[in-house]
Amino acid sequence: MKLPSGKLFYKIGEVSRITGLESYVLRYWETEFPFLQPKKGRGGQRVYVSSDIEAVLKIKRMLYDEGFTISGARKRLMSRGGAKPSEKNSPSSEMVLHRLRANLKELLTTMRNSDPTAGN
Repeated sequence: MKLPSGKLFYKIGEVSRITGLESYVLRYWETEFPFLQPKKGRGGQRVYVSSDIEAVLKIKRMLYDEGFTISGARKRLMSRGGAKPSEKNSPSSEMVLHRLRANLKELLTTMRNSDPTAGN
């Protein structure tokens, strides 16, 4: 699945169309998979990045194609990510860095849009 080029952030409706999943399924999976936590934009809307969409597609493949249960998929994905089940509520350092990078990009975009003379 190729994502639209040049786009950093996706709203839940766009992710729904890209993945072929209903929005309510995406919201439910956020409660079941601790590493799937898209940040919220100014208006409270979920804002997904490419790695979030890749995670959704991986979960979808495991559940729909490979026959995993939600619990089994969660355990498998967390063991691959190095997280222990007792640490399921704490994000991995990779996810923290990813979120930090996304936040910095958003901040830079906001700054550029508010000040046309800033760092082009």
